[in-house]
Amino acid sequence: MDQFTPVSALAGGLLIGLSAAILLLANGRIAGISGILDGALKPAKAETGWRLAFLAGLLCAVPVLALAGYALPAVRVEATLPLVAFAGVLVGFGTRLGSGCTSGHGVCGIGRGSGRSIAATLTFMASAGATVFVVRHILGA
Repeated sequence: MDQFTPVSALAGGLLIGLSAAILLLANGRIAGISGILDGALKPAKAETGWRLAFLAGLLCAVPVLALAGYALPAVRVEATLPLVAFAGVLVGFGTRLGSGCTSGHGVCGIGRGSGRSIAATLTFMASAGATVFVVRHILGA
């Protein structure tokens, strides 16, 4: 968080919202990453192209910025690979259980006024806050 600025956060949020709105208006689809990935893994012919393009854009953005000379912050993960893998499985389970992920519910669902998405977002934000509290203040990690 050393390089955080409200301007960059606002610009990032506006770009995410704009891209979600464009996908909804152009394709009638919600920009929920877990749903897009799931649909790409079980593709219907008419759905494959836009899903793969969307996922490629997610994967290529950072390398393109790096090639353009943008100074990317260093990422440091202070957990073991098995713990990270376990966390990934829990996230995948949670997106299935909640019928969507943070991008689908938090960005797109709340933007559409979906009561289910508002409830889901409140639930996973409260769970995240409780997890941070337990890990940092009770377990002392």
